[in-house]
Amino acid sequence: MSASPSIRRIGILTGGGDCPGLNAVLRAVTKTAIFQHRIEVFGIEDGLLGLVDDRVRALTARDVSGILTRGGTILGSNNRCNPRRHHVGHDEKGEPIFADVTDRCLATISRHKLDALIVIGGDGTMSAASHLVQRGINVIGVPKTIDNDLVGTEITFGFLTAVDTATDALDRLHSTADSHHRVMVCELMGRNAGWIALSAGVASGSDVILIPEIPFELDVIAAFVDKRMKSGPGFAIVAVAEGATPRGGSQRVVRHDPTSPDPVRLGGIGHWIATEIESRCSVETRTTVLGHIQRGGAPIAADRVLATYFGYMAIQALVDGKKARMIVRQNNEFGDMDLLEVANRQRRVPVDHLLIAAARALGTSFGDTAPHPTVSRTAVVV
Repeated sequence: MSASPSIRRIGILTGGGDCPGLNAVLRAVTKTAIFQHRIEVFGIEDGLLGLVDDRVRALTARDVSGILTRGGTILGSNNRCNPRRHHVGHDEKGEPIFADVTDRCLATISRHKLDALIVIGGDGTMSAASHLVQRGINVIGVPKTIDNDLVGTEITFGFLTAVDTATDALDRLHSTADSHHRVMVCELMGRNAGWIALSAGVASGSDVILIPEIPFELDVIAAFVDKRMKSGPGFAIVAVAEGATPRGGSQRVVRHDPTSPDPVRLGGIGHWIATEIESRCSVETRTTVLGHIQRGGAPIAADRVLATYFGYMAIQALVDGKKARMIVRQNNEFGDMDLLEVANRQRRVPVDHLLIAAARALGTSFGDTAPHPTVSRTAVVV
């Protein structure tokens, strides 16, 4: 089968934070393009920064052989580069200086005669890529993020492996909490969305699950923990998303990076909650911050399969003549949507989600005073 007359050479990049399954997508895209459609594939190194700096290299089938099981990305990634607002230095006062370097990206695309780009990334990468679309570049997006927070798709690759890693950590904390009659608080990733904490919390049987979408009250958590310690099992597991927020309060921010497109770095909520629990309940409490462990390692089988689907569908979208689309999965079926509708938006956990209702029915606390009366019948589809 030959390529579409308008698609002969494509570029592919992996942007944003790394996650398990990136290499699986690179493999699926490259082999499908070469074997099925005779399309040449060029890898762009370190995400959008590779477009800015013109770091592009040809990818062959041999280059992507044997990488299905590997974590990370053979192209490298970057979560700091947005061509519309690229950090180029500091002024005399030490303040960051930014410039629009989109024209440099367009020059790189032109120099290598790329007919289209396949951009693998999360909401930040899709938002940055949307500016290339507005300048006339055909971009097909592939939804990647452990946070599972891209609008339009029920799941992103990398999420299931991150949940598996988080669940394993919570399981291990369970046994040590039981042995020492302690409260164990585990802080998980997810930014402004609670998908990882919710899924891993339920999968591990965590006693308290705190997510950004449901503001919590310390008094409620303390009362729940106190009851478990005095008349229950004598230990408790708290799974908390890094973006969880007390009612009437704000997220815990560990630092700001003014040179990054996303300057806020969340962190510290786990330690704060642990300190409050220990003070209010007079019970020994420990904190584990899982951090970037959730990003690393080989993808589980489900993510390898999902990533392969996404990569194959990205090439199909191109040869079908589609432009500016992001591949999605909805109701367990694959399709695509307008990439511009994804930009600058996040998909958060609905407070009436079925998994939340199920967890509440089992006695799990979400740190609030009452369950929400209306329940959606939408579940986490895996």
